[in-house]
Order: sequence, then structure tokens, then C-alpha cells
Amino acid sequence: MQLPSSPSTPGSATDNKDDTALGPWLSVLSVGIGAFALVTSEFLPVGLLPAIAAELAISKGQAGLMVTTPGIIAAFAAIFVTVGSGRLDRRIVLLALTALLVASNLLVALAPSFGWILLGRAMLGVGVGGFWAIGTAIGPRLVSMQHAPRAMSIIFAGVSLGTVAGVPAGALVGELVGWRVAFGAASAIAVLVFIAQLFLLPKLPPTQAIKLRQLPMIFGIRKASLGLIATAMLFTGQFAAYTYIAPFLRQISHLSAGTISAMLLVYGATGFIGNIIGGWAAGRSERATLAWTGILLSVSTLALAALGSNQVAAMLIVAIWGFGFGAMPIAVQTWMYKAAPHLMEGSSALFVAIVQVSLAFGALIGGISVDRLGVASAMVVGGVFALGCTLTIWRFGKERGSTQTADCTACEA
Repeated sequence: MQLPSSPSTPGSATDNKDDTALGPWLSVLSVGIGAFALVTSEFLPVGLLPAIAAELAISKGQAGLMVTTPGIIAAFAAIFVTVGSGRLDRRIVLLALTALLVASNLLVALAPSFGWILLGRAMLGVGVGGFWAIGTAIGPRLVSMQHAPRAMSIIFAGVSLGTVAGVPAGALVGELVGWRVAFGAASAIAVLVFIAQLFLLPKLPPTQAIKLRQLPMIFGIRKASLGLIATAMLFTGQFAAYTYIAPFLRQISHLSAGTISAMLLVYGATGFIGNIIGGWAAGRSERATLAWTGILLSVSTLALAALGSNQVAAMLIVAIWGFGFGAMPIAVQTWMYKAAPHLMEGSSALFVAIVQVSLAFGALIGGISVDRLGVASAMVVGGVFALGCTLTIWRFGKERGSTQTADCTACEA
């Protein structure tokens, strides 16, 4: 059986769009701002863990569940929102996911206990998983095929902006007026996003309903399977370490809260540069780019564990780490696209699911390590996983002459 073409094919429903009009681009911008709000909300606890743990009288490892919980839920949501949304108008689906974002942040801001906080973060997980599986396919449909890449760049610019400005800004707000206000502000931003999408997004009937039975076919493609393994290793390592970067910089590097916020901003800024350079490098060789990304992440986290007590060294290492993190998403996404360009919808759902499971698992094992061995151990755990990705890609990632043809044939029955 040959799988039908992906509904996310650029221009599939928009070839007659007038790209000289402002409306379509405002619609794309509303989705991009939604991406910014989601990224900011998902990683907001990273810069606020010490304050949250102190107020709620819980360990930093327990506070790390605020990152783990939405990751676990998002993994399932990526698949089941894609399948379950069926023939629903994608505009309605996106609005519902944005409404969940509003409610999630508001619940965390007002939560009387840690249990209510985790419930709010679980609601966020549904929004995150659903958005990355459904929302990223909307951009190309809002403009013509010719301008689809530009539309996607605007949406992913929201992701980069969330990393560069959203997370450190949230940490700064939390330091100045409290972590609950930071989550309240994130909820207010999400309300503005909802209003913008309500008025700017056109009706977006689906072009195809994805079937659950189509997803396992991805694993029949060797390069795609290897890419998912590499993705799991990289994201597990990244969030085993990154989730606890603020406690590390406070306890080991003895940096002030204001300096830590500034370092998170530097981390995001170098990550933005890494995203640009990583995109260029992945276009030349996705294998080398993915391997070098793993090297940068492993060397940075292991060096931070060893040299982090020196403030100057810690600041330099964090900047290098941010560069590697910025290159990471585009490296793995380029690998997956080149592995299975004919199965993008199913590949995207599986990719998001693997990322979110790995994010959650990384934050979990990092938290266990922090509680039992100290905060520096999370950096070691992260470095080992990232190094494993590099070794796997370099050993097994070399192209085989007839692999792609055989794998594509395997997708037919």
C-alpha cells in the first residue's frame, strides 16, 4: 500500500493565495507567536526551579517534574491529536490548543499545591504535543507554495525567540516579582495569541485524516530509525543537564540570580547563532552536523561539571553549550526529513513523540541524579548521552548506496 501524500505538503491547499496581501502573513505571524508562547511556557520552570522548590518546600529534583510532566503528556498528544483530530478544521484545533496554554499557565500561577501545578503542566503537554504535530503544518497552507519556506521560517523564528528571550525573561520576572507572576504573564501572552488567531486564521479544513496504523511504517526505514535513536539520546542528554542549569550555576558557580538570568540570555543568543549555522551545515552534511552537535553538547556539559566552580569558565562553557543546543533541533529535523521526505506527516508525529519522551526522561533521570549525587552529576549524565549520540551516528550513519531505495520500497505493500 502506498501512503497518501502528506497534508502538510506546502501549498497543497493554498496555491491560489495572494501573497501580496497582508492577511496571510498576519495569519502566519499569529502561529509564530503561538510557537513563541509554547516554547516559553514549556521551558519556563528551568530558570525558576530554585525559587519554586524553596516556596513549595520540595527538592529541586521534584521541581524538575514540571518539565517531565508536560513532556510525557506531549509525547502521547503528538500522536493522538494528529489521529484524533480527523476531519476537524485545523483552525479550531489550534484555537483549542492555545486555550489549553492559557488555562495551564493560569492554573500554575494560582495553584495552592504542587499537585495542582503538575495538573496545569499536564494540560500544557497536550497543547505542546498537539501544536508541534498539527500547528507546524498550518504555516505552508496559509501562503502559496512559493512562499511556504518563508512561512515556516517565521513560525520557527518564534521557537528561537522563545529560547533566546522568553526563558531568560521569565527567569528575570520571577526573580523580581515572583515565579507565579512569571506564569501569569505567560498566560496573558497566550490570551493575546488566542485573540490574534481567532481573528486572523482562516478556515483550514484538513486535506487528509492520518491513520494510526500508518505510523509504524516509519520504523521500516533504516535512516529514519537511526535518526529517532539519535534524537532520543540528544534530547535525553540535553534535558538531563539543562533542566538543572540554574541550580548548578547558583550552587557550584556561585553566580547571583541576576547573573544567572543574564547567562540564560547569552545561552539563548548563542543558540540563535547555532540555529543559523546549524541549518547551513546540515544542508551540506546532516551526518557530520548531527555528530558535531553531539560533540559540542557532551564536551560542554562534561566540562561544566569539571570546571564549573570557576565563574569565567562556567560562563564561557554555557555560551558554547547554547551554540550546540541551537544547532540540535535543525540537525535532527534535517536528518529526519532526508530520511523519509515521502512520509512527513507520520514522521513528524513520531519525531515529536520521541522528543517529548526524551525530554521528560532526561529531566527525570537528571532529577534523580541531582537528589542522590548532587547537581553536578546531572551535567555528567547529559554529557554521556550526547556522546552516545555522536558515536552512534558516526558508526552507523554512513549512507548505503541502495538503502534509500530499498527502504522506500518497504513502504509499499
